[in-house]
Amino acid sequence: MINIISKEIPIEKDLQKKIEFICDFCNTTPTFINGSIKKIEHTNLSYIEPHRIIINGINFLAFNYSKSLYVGNLQNDIEFNELEDFIKSFN
Repeated sequence: MINIISKEIPIEKDLQKKIEFICDFCNTTPTFINGSIKKIEHTNLSYIEPHRIIINGINFLAFNYSKSLYVGNLQNDIEFNELEDFIKSFN
């Protein structure tokens, strides 16, 4: 039987403050959902689930100590300095 172990990873405080600061300029409130590490027991396989940030119904994915955010999936990335313009384009 395959046993999957999941451990929650708290979001880095600097990352959270950065996103909240940008959202203050856009008059929105972000919702943060912590990521996790999922590991298959008795193997060396593991997966790092990114943090999810929901802003105006749009899902953003982020990793701790990363310099970019991902929009919807891990193929569409934007830099933090582009986040304000991105959010304002959907308002």
